[in-house]
Amino acid sequence: AAAAAKPLAEADRLRTALLAAVSHDLRSPLASATAAVDSLSNTDISWAAEEREELLATASESLQRLSRLVENLLDLSRLQAGAMSVLSTPTRLDEVVPLALDDLGAAGARIEVAIPESLPETVADPALLERVIVNLAANALRYAPADAPPRIAASTHAGWVEIRVIDRGPGVPSSDWDRIFTPFQRLGDTDNTTGVGLGLALSRGLTEAMGGELTPEDTPGGGLTMVVRLPISAGPAQPLDEVSELSTS
Repeated sequence: AAAAAKPLAEADRLRTALLAAVSHDLRSPLASATAAVDSLSNTDISWAAEEREELLATASESLQRLSRLVENLLDLSRLQAGAMSVLSTPTRLDEVVPLALDDLGAAGARIEVAIPESLPETVADPALLERVIVNLAANALRYAPADAPPRIAASTHAGWVEIRVIDRGPGVPSSDWDRIFTPFQRLGDTDNTTGVGLGLALSRGLTEAMGGELTPEDTPGGGLTMVVRLPISAGPAQPLDEVSELSTS
């Protein structure tokens, strides 16, 4: 009876967390975008050029945030249902990383990038790897101090390409490293009003789906570094098997 009740309890927990996320994380950017568009469409107000630009920027940022959240929710459901197929192909990081930073908008320009020209291609699905980098970079931006921007660096080690997304924020105790990959949870939260907390869980699931691994480590001097390891390319594209489940440990 206890074994049978455990999956039901887990499903109920996820359902409750998802409802909390929908009530805040989906509603908040939608409300901001709606308010900005309604203000711009009000013919009774003559907006200055600077004010119009600010309102348009608010609407754009809110809609991008909403789009990323919906994509994360859909991808997480596909991973858990084993319905996401992955195409492994030789991939250049100097092509994928700029696309990921562009997806972050103006905030992406803050991130420092160090990718050696001699870095070999890695085996990855370019679209999924871009999503991984977007989520990790967005998380780093959330916690990085204003005077210490995040950094994306890449290197090779023992047959792997290693991508490090580095921040110098408050960091995470090693005892909590497993917990940060749990969906619908951020450390220190007592609810989900500060965010749905899908980015790291989804990033690990997508990385493992590409045959790689995602692990945290301490940033020297303070902060958190997320390390994505993917195999160095040695051949043509290979379709990987569909993912059966999302690992959260």
